[in-house]
Amino acid sequence: MEFNRIITLLRKERGITQKRAAQDLGVSQALLSHYEKGIRECGLDFVVRVADYYGVSCDYLLGRSADRSGVTLTVEEIPNPETAKDNVYRGSVLPTLNKKLISNSLNILYDKLSGCKDKGLVTEVSGYLMLAVYKMFRLAYSAGPKNAASMFSVRPGRWEGYSSAAMSAAEANVRAILAGEELAGAPPLKDLSCFAMTTESLGREYPLYATSLLNLVKTSETRIEKLG
Repeated sequence: MEFNRIITLLRKERGITQKRAAQDLGVSQALLSHYEKGIRECGLDFVVRVADYYGVSCDYLLGRSADRSGVTLTVEEIPNPETAKDNVYRGSVLPTLNKKLISNSLNILYDKLSGCKDKGLVTEVSGYLMLAVYKMFRLAYSAGPKNAASMFSVRPGRWEGYSSAAMSAAEANVRAILAGEELAGAPPLKDLSCFAMTTESLGREYPLYATSLLNLVKTSETRIEKLG
């Protein structure tokens, strides 16, 4: 299911035309087009040829790994950007794994944001993410029957709807800024070159964190697809 999307992505990232890729891979352009659209399934020999052609693993091509090399991460292998002593979790490794994936992915996101030098964009992205954490923390906090509700100033009957509305507003502002619209009197963002990236460039620029981000993307899209 992932193969057609990935081979199309790899070709476009390399800037290769479908005709050129087909010639190099020894198939007709029509057949490669069918493979990229998912109309036809290829044999294992073609999978190997594509892996060699783009310099990736077969596991990556087949969607079995989010990393181009085909590695599968364990919690110990995910680099941890923090050195704080409290970075140890009790019980299951699942919280540690997910926390590292999110933290490492945020390192890349904020580095890209810093490159565009737009304070409004950073503010809106940060607001959206803070609200997401706020919502999950408040749900967890509220599950404790003896926890004092007075910790929060927004009343119980309103906070869920209001926080969701605030998140939607932040997302709308991010879209507007990236579209070049003027927001709150700030000059419009015109240079989006800082956001130019490929899976290959991400791995090159962020060797410690790119695998975490790609795994986060894969996990998120798997979750999204289940809704369909």
